[in-house]
Amino acid sequence: MKAYLLNRTGPPSVLKMKEIPAPEPGPGQVRVKIETIGLNYAEILSRKGLYGWAPKKPYILGMEASGKIDAIGRDVADCEAGKKVIVGTQFGCYAEYVVVDSTRALPAKEIFSAAENAAFAVNYMTAWISLMKMARLQPQDIVLITVAGGGVGTAAVQIAKHYGCAVLGAVGSDEKVRLLNKLNIDAAVNYRKTDFETEVKKATGNRGVDVVIEMAGGDVYKKSLRLLAPFGRIVVVGFASLDLKKWNPVSIWKTWRAIPRASVLKMSEGSYGVMSSHIGYLLKKPEIMSEVWRELTEFGAEHEISPVIGRQFDFTEMAAAHRFMESRQSYGKIVVNM
Repeated sequence: MKAYLLNRTGPPSVLKMKEIPAPEPGPGQVRVKIETIGLNYAEILSRKGLYGWAPKKPYILGMEASGKIDAIGRDVADCEAGKKVIVGTQFGCYAEYVVVDSTRALPAKEIFSAAENAAFAVNYMTAWISLMKMARLQPQDIVLITVAGGGVGTAAVQIAKHYGCAVLGAVGSDEKVRLLNKLNIDAAVNYRKTDFETEVKKATGNRGVDVVIEMAGGDVYKKSLRLLAPFGRIVVVGFASLDLKKWNPVSIWKTWRAIPRASVLKMSEGSYGVMSSHIGYLLKKPEIMSEVWRELTEFGAEHEISPVIGRQFDFTEMAAAHRFMESRQSYGKIVVNM
């Protein structure tokens, strides 16, 4: 099968397609013939060697995809060849086939396209866990989402809006502001042109916000902390500003400075909370993931939520897809078609 086997870390050019044997499913596993791959920023970090959850090299990148089951291992129930599924896993999806535990092959949504199915699981489960499980969202909350134009960001905007919250977003371009307005966001701010801290204060009448879904780090995180109202909750989901260049002391220092930090003393003074989660580590708790999936899919069906697809690439263009995601020009979910 064709696959992108990562032998060394580095720039997008290290992504080279190779021909390797297709994997065979073991007990409790299924093999999925992949149709569409959903890209995640964690895979950018993993390719650079900056992702702690990555397995030991060599390995195939890719955390999510959509496709059809084409082979089934022993001791697997409720699965049949040809069934359309959504795959969520630690690695292995930058390939024509992937083998996963049957519990990680979720039923595809019939109303979704292959691209929408590939764009749903990781981003929307991350947003759901952050908003509902961590922040304990309430309908009257004012929610601020940083990096609101990305896959997790657009998912969080949709969920919070349909839950009845006022939603504010921080993005890096006027084009993304216009695109967020199509999602009926209450206000979107281009933080590259204006001080979003000042704009959010204006939008809330200096009240502040109740919940922040923070994915940038650095100054954006620090400003977000200052915007929290009493009893506010900030959930750190990612670090889009992370740009560590190994063996570069200045880069190492800047990266260290940009990592979000929490002070218990300051939290007690402001009566707010700082939290963080990583969906990958929850994969070891299938009962929790099943509950999250059930709640999310029921909510999504009730409110007719569908993923925002920004741009699509061909499987042969994986390096270009990575470069585009790193450019910070992308909006919504980037998908790669097999």
